[in-house]
Amino acid sequence: MKYLVVLFDLDHTLMDSDASAQAAFDLTMRSVDVSPSDEVFATYDRLNQALWRRVEAGDISPNEVKVRRFEQLLDELGVDGDADEMGATFVQALTDHGELYSGARELLDGLLGRARLAMVTNGIGPVQRGRLLRLDIGRYFETVSISGELSMNKPAASIFDHTLLELGVADRSSVVMVGDSLSSDIAGGINAGIDTIWFNPHGSTAGATAPTHEASSLEVIAGLLAC
Repeated sequence: MKYLVVLFDLDHTLMDSDASAQAAFDLTMRSVDVSPSDEVFATYDRLNQALWRRVEAGDISPNEVKVRRFEQLLDELGVDGDADEMGATFVQALTDHGELYSGARELLDGLLGRARLAMVTNGIGPVQRGRLLRLDIGRYFETVSISGELSMNKPAASIFDHTLLELGVADRSSVVMVGDSLSSDIAGGINAGIDTIWFNPHGSTAGATAPTHEASSLEVIAGLLAC
């Protein structure tokens, strides 16, 4: 196999984070007596995505997103509520909901003993740690780098440098980053000087960011990593 070290993203790569976020959002809005309609979710999603873009740009930390998204949402909706409590409710619900994509565990099982695995994820520490524990996948990874714990965010090379230092890996020619986000995972891999596999099940267009490989399914990823 060409790649001896495989770095994985978590959200939208191994795990159905959309289902997790929807369940968490519904519970959180009901906690302030707001009906979790599609319109309200669209407003939340717009604000949340904008904040995570600021995380990728290095302007704010993932931990700041926890409360800011609800401060902004309450303001836009003109609703009273405690953004800190909403943030805590949402984080716990994110941890408790969402499952692995079909084929994700089989992909990880197939790599065991054939490659060294690590996780590099932008997220809030307790959420990602809790998910790894609940889904029983933490055991696959020699090290887990979470931006909210390290004050380093993809796509900056620093979080990849940290991960490879933890692994004791100097030769980057045998390392690949697997993820769904062009702006985070693929750009980050490029910045770190490693190959990338873009998980693109929806057939999106890469644009100016050019991954080394593109995969429409986890099965295709498994095939790429078997070469």
